[in-house]
Amino acid sequence: MGKRRGYTIQDIVNDDEWQELRRSLVGTWKKYPERNITILREYLLVDDNPLRVLRVYNYLTGSAFRIGKVQHEAIDQLLKEVRSNVADAYSRLPLKE
Repeated sequence: MGKRRGYTIQDIVNDDEWQELRRSLVGTWKKYPERNITILREYLLVDDNPLRVLRVYNYLTGSAFRIGKVQHEAIDQLLKEVRSNVADAYSRLPLKE
């Protein structure tokens, strides 16, 4: 991803709530993909923070999803929805110095 608007991926994912949520999903995707998608959707709806969109996008484009180790139609649908909002999310971030 590199730097966009002065943000590195480390800046984007540096959030305790997000890290806790990510950890809670480890090892659960094969058994509970729809539940996990619901959890991610709820996370996105908490507020209008563009960083939430970017975090979920980064997560869903990670290697386990990219190589197909984790697959489900609900994942594909959420990724499609989130991907369509990435440019807007970046445009709403304040410039970081």
